[in-house]
Amino acid sequence: MMNRIPEPELMNDPVQTHAYAHADFETPHQLFIDCFHEKFPGLEINDAVLDLGCGPCDISRRFARAYPQSTLHAVDGASNMLSHARQLNQENALDHRIQLIEGLLPDVSLPQSFYHTIISNSLLHHLHHPRVLWETIQQCAKPFANIFIMDLMRPDSESSARTLLEKYAATEPEVLQQDFYHSLLAAFRPEEISQQLEAAGISTLQIDIISDRHMIIYGSL
Repeated sequence: MMNRIPEPELMNDPVQTHAYAHADFETPHQLFIDCFHEKFPGLEINDAVLDLGCGPCDISRRFARAYPQSTLHAVDGASNMLSHARQLNQENALDHRIQLIEGLLPDVSLPQSFYHTIISNSLLHHLHHPRVLWETIQQCAKPFANIFIMDLMRPDSESSARTLLEKYAATEPEVLQQDFYHSLLAAFRPEEISQQLEAAGISTLQIDIISDRHMIIYGSL
């Protein structure tokens, strides 16, 4: 089994953030929304949702459309990424429902102390110390909060990572191809996340593999 190779925690290079903000993530990001619907059927959300590692806010905007009574507090540590998020939120007339917050976990100042719903997409594999995500969730979650995390899953080998790169990103700009490849190498395996959850005392969360490169961690605390 290939060992994990961490990558930089922040995506803040102007070329990198522009490419990421304008890339086509329709399939995996819609999968995020569809899986959330499936795991929390009939859930009504009429308060603020905490989105950790929001990037350019494509997930935040999709979530806002899927749950029209919700607002989102969207956190990211990269100022350039949030600049793209701000512009795209305005262009989609959702800036009044998505509040952007710049900060690095776990030292981030949030508009409220506790949340009924916490989501995150593709943040975990960026973290050098993944415990900060689980600690932040524990600190910010109300009792019985709904937790939904989606992230990449590390393949067995670098050759398998190259195969996934060719399958899903061969036509993307070079910067996105490199990002995707390095993110695959930096991602965790399900058994590693299971150990993280147990160490954090939140092993009631479940882990499902949902594609050849994605998994979800979800449940109610």
